[in-house]
Amino acid sequence: MGQFEVYNSFPGEFTFISNRFLDGYMPSANGEFVKIYLYLLRHACQEKTLLELSSIADVFNCTEADVLRALRYWKKTGILDVSFDGKGILTRVIFYPVTAKEETLFQNSLQEAAAGLEPPKETVSSSLTPDKIRALKGNDEVRQLLFIAEQYLGKTLTPTDMETLLFLYDEVGLSAELMEYLIEYCVSKGSTSMAYIKKVGLAWAEQKIVTVNQAKEETNLYNRNYFTILRAFGIKNRNPLEKEIQYMNLWMNQYGFTLDIISEACSRTVLSTGKASFSYADSILESWFKKGVHHLSDIDTLDQSFQQKKAARAADSKPKPAQPKNKFNNFHQRNYNMAELEKQLLGK
Repeated sequence: MGQFEVYNSFPGEFTFISNRFLDGYMPSANGEFVKIYLYLLRHACQEKTLLELSSIADVFNCTEADVLRALRYWKKTGILDVSFDGKGILTRVIFYPVTAKEETLFQNSLQEAAAGLEPPKETVSSSLTPDKIRALKGNDEVRQLLFIAEQYLGKTLTPTDMETLLFLYDEVGLSAELMEYLIEYCVSKGSTSMAYIKKVGLAWAEQKIVTVNQAKEETNLYNRNYFTILRAFGIKNRNPLEKEIQYMNLWMNQYGFTLDIISEACSRTVLSTGKASFSYADSILESWFKKGVHHLSDIDTLDQSFQQKKAARAADSKPKPAQPKNKFNNFHQRNYNMAELEKQLLGK
């Protein structure tokens, strides 16, 4: 992959790390993600800086996909942005100061994680013209939809709010019925953010969800998966915590593991630590992800290879028994001067 630009908006030649980042973002983030964030921040300046994914991957002994995964995570929090060209090649990374506004965006991202959603691959913007907007507002179905949205959101829609809903309805193609459920669902998750509603709607469109039943099945599926994983840890009778949801979405969405593989990691975690440690399970799953595990049989193969290497190391470290001496070697060995013996025999 080619080079990409890195910018920040901080003054001077120092690497500024916001206390908001240290207090609010770093504790809940994957350690590798934090290291990549700090590394990129170190190389960013007000002048253009060019980096390559391959060089970053070499520094951290990881893959380029791991670096991209970290960048997408931080973009999701709102404290940086990444851009790609038409071929999907990274072209730019921009850092933003971590402000109170960005903390709000981070909370929205947690709610997205709770919904089990991946951010859209590209930012999709509206191209509705003023004439088109006026025409849509004259549609009875649209007027009813906007009225219902105001009831759910508990506020009068701004022009920007209306444009977002009309974009989802007219350009993305979500039906009025599906949009009504979309708004209801987002509000039930505690978010009245129009940006969040838009992202959820775009995610549903990308997943080819066109009916309310399909949307309900999708949202219920993630909830069922969460509780399946909790049971694998031995956790019952409570809802998952936000940090636990982040881990589970990472395992299902970014690692792409099936529930049987995740459950196996949970069982091994409890056996090894005696508790439900999500961070410990993540270390197991991250290792399996890097080793290309796709099925339970792949884990069996890794286990067999590990046992073989363990046995080989044990054999190499075992002290070798001393070789027993034979009867000949047990005699005290004498040294003879053969020249003197020959003289004596010849009587010289």
